[in-house]
Amino acid sequence: MDLTRSTQLRNHLRGFLIYAAGDTAAALLLHEFSWGRLLGMALVGGLLYSWEVPAYFRWLDQRIPASASASLSAKWMRAALSLAYFNPLWIARHYVFLRFFSGQPEQITWDLVPLATRSFVLNIPVSLVVNYYIQNRVSAEWRFVVSAVFSGVMAVYYALSAAWL
Repeated sequence: MDLTRSTQLRNHLRGFLIYAAGDTAAALLLHEFSWGRLLGMALVGGLLYSWEVPAYFRWLDQRIPASASASLSAKWMRAALSLAYFNPLWIARHYVFLRFFSGQPEQITWDLVPLATRSFVLNIPVSLVVNYYIQNRVSAEWRFVVSAVFSGVMAVYYALSAAWL
């Protein structure tokens, strides 16, 4: 097995576990745990997010290479582009997955977009700083894992914000 394939397999397993854990914590806090949601979000994390997020990070590395000698503006641009990737539409799609796998398809409406927008806007300061760290301090090999862990923490935030906002 070549190194690239091995890394992809590790990312799929990590995505499966990390996203499932983050969402399960959120579901338990809201008393909304279900096995269907656990399995569904694990599959989304292990199959979709573990593929698309590293692909975006590779694209970002090609456009604005990460290096210790990069200018401060280039480093902040990397953080901003990372933040832009996890935009309100990405969050709304995540909410769609949550509703679908929770057995609540009737709650999949356009109302999720303003909810996702509010969630996104409220966490910009924290997300920008964390994405700066992820994009400029974490090695490419671990960037997806650290981002997934942060996303797991944010899954708790998004779940709670969906209830509070």
